[in-house]
Amino acid sequence: MASPAQRVSRVANQAYRQSKRAITGSPWWQHLPEDFPEWQDEFELSGIAQLMVGGTKKIDDVIRTGLATMAGLLAIPTTLKPKQVAIDREQRAFYEEFARNGDADAFYQRPKRGVNMRRQKSNYLQYRPNIGHIDLLSFESAFEAINPALREHYSSYKRNATAWAEHWQHGDKPRPTIIVIHGFTADPYWLNSRFLAMPWFYEQGYDVLMVTLPFHGKRQGKFSPFSGHGYFSHGFCHMNETVAHAIHDIRVFMDYLEDQGVPQMGVTGISLGGYTSALLACVEDRLAFCIPNVPVVSIMDIMLEWFPTSFIVRTGLKLAGMSITEARAAVAVQSALTYPTKLPRERLMLIAGAGDRLAPPKHTHLLWEHWQRCRLHWFPGNHLLHLDQGRYLKAMRNFLQHIGFSAEANANASVEAGATARS
Repeated sequence: MASPAQRVSRVANQAYRQSKRAITGSPWWQHLPEDFPEWQDEFELSGIAQLMVGGTKKIDDVIRTGLATMAGLLAIPTTLKPKQVAIDREQRAFYEEFARNGDADAFYQRPKRGVNMRRQKSNYLQYRPNIGHIDLLSFESAFEAINPALREHYSSYKRNATAWAEHWQHGDKPRPTIIVIHGFTADPYWLNSRFLAMPWFYEQGYDVLMVTLPFHGKRQGKFSPFSGHGYFSHGFCHMNETVAHAIHDIRVFMDYLEDQGVPQMGVTGISLGGYTSALLACVEDRLAFCIPNVPVVSIMDIMLEWFPTSFIVRTGLKLAGMSITEARAAVAVQSALTYPTKLPRERLMLIAGAGDRLAPPKHTHLLWEHWQRCRLHWFPGNHLLHLDQGRYLKAMRNFLQHIGFSAEANANASVEAGATARS
């Protein structure tokens, strides 16, 4: 019998044709085939769904090439400088040991409580939804690089040390809160609120917290060529620390919500945000749910799938004398595939596009297998064009209601009409 998520989707789970299990042993980075980046995703589709998926694939190919070119020209070359390569080669064993241990709590330690959280009224001109209270939250992050050898260098990025988030509240009392994590370069609050339909969820009674990842938005360096540049431009070890920093700061925001009396918290994220939200579920048992949306799962394999980053990275690995397996091991500490999740299978849900070429379906499939085949919703679109979004929004709503993540039933007729209009 089909799950509720399957019944509302044009693309059923069974349509995915990848029958062989990609990871057959532990650790995953040693058992994932080296040719995984070349694996093709195929769905058995018919009618309009096939046309929708085929068309969106072509759009994604263009976008992927553009993003890969930008990253290839402005970010990755600095990662592959001889000095940086030497540092990564010397320090990668530090991170691989944590990954082999498989205990997320050992690397991602809980932050100290009592952080001074600043609140100010949001005055973003680009977008201000007509809702109750909107506060811009910030605090000075106490995060220090986990690896002592990188602490001085990592702490030199002063603007990155201030964490930011936008908080939507109804204002009557603390309510169940959806934490939203944006994708790579896609940090504007107005963009994420509209793209992920947060006003729709707010209308149903939920509060919303949209966080800003390290090196994005107000956290990027003064001379950064684009938002998110610092995330991938300082070597693999630096990337490990950046992800640890993101997890640390999100947990501080969770502490704040908890101190404010918020009864329940859950997380969703898109692309890099999906990658981060899945990792958060490996360390945070306070989460009521986790819903990665078009998630990246293996950073190294994504780099090897995008052109021209694939050429640049393969060249860099060859110069460093590293195999693909060794490169995966160097960043495995930041992948949700490395750890068991803190959440039961029933509180996990995945959303993915059948035509996605930036975070291909096979990546979602890896996480789905790792998460014991949790609820999965495919939509007939790509990474940025989420066709049939209304269908998966309803699937998300039904999922939240099913697990008891309840915001006092504000789902009135107008909300229902809005959901129907999106379908």
